[in-house]
Amino acid sequence: MDLKGKAAIVTGGGVGTGRAVVLDLARAGCDVAVNYSKSADEAEATAAEARDLGVRAMAVGADVRDDGAVRAMVEQTSGELGRVDVLVNNAGVTRFIDHADLDGVGDDDWDFIFDTNVRGTFYTTRAAVPAMRADGGGVIVNLSSVAGVYAMGSSVPYCASKAAINNMTVSLARALAPDIRVNAVAPGFIDTRWWSDRDNYEVVKEFAAASTPLGKVCQPEDVSRLVLDLVTADLVTGQVVVVDGGLGIGQGLPAPR
Repeated sequence: MDLKGKAAIVTGGGVGTGRAVVLDLARAGCDVAVNYSKSADEAEATAAEARDLGVRAMAVGADVRDDGAVRAMVEQTSGELGRVDVLVNNAGVTRFIDHADLDGVGDDDWDFIFDTNVRGTFYTTRAAVPAMRADGGGVIVNLSSVAGVYAMGSSVPYCASKAAINNMTVSLARALAPDIRVNAVAPGFIDTRWWSDRDNYEVVKEFAAASTPLGKVCQPEDVSRLVLDLVTADLVTGQVVVVDGGLGIGQGLPAPR
């Protein structure tokens, strides 16, 4: 896909990996709707950066857990940008619960994580499909995690949610072919504020880097470049592509607590 003149929606696009994806899309000539739920100021700032790169960009508030809200977001994007060709399902949440602490996982944890990560990905995809097909098709990229591949991550519910996204990616790739391609990116540790707000951030980051053959963790731009590759690779669908510095062939040790 040539992105010039196309339009994209990036959920959770105001900060971190989402912001990097928005700016890479803009550099490729793609107009962008920067979705946010709570980070309105950051989304507006990211949209302004994208406009400085010569494309149209807008911040759009919508909670991906709300089916009506995401349908309205797609309608607003299509109305203002004229089309929807690309959807990047980046919005995600977690809770940090030791995997061995089974009693520490409550119903609220399951609901909080699955409502955003799994249902949110599905709702936004379902809302975007008619708009994509109206313009001849499109591309969807879901942000997963190595947590869904190696069952290593912030909590059991989080790992399960990302495994569900991986499975759903393949299911949707079959269901939406041939006019819509669906893939997923599964990053390892990403150096963003998600981790940097935690007290043991530097310890975990150093451990994650040491556990990989390449000796470093992902930056948001490492992930966004792979997202752009999948958006533009016309014969790739139904794939979950890992970007983790080789963690899967490294030590694979549990992270320090």
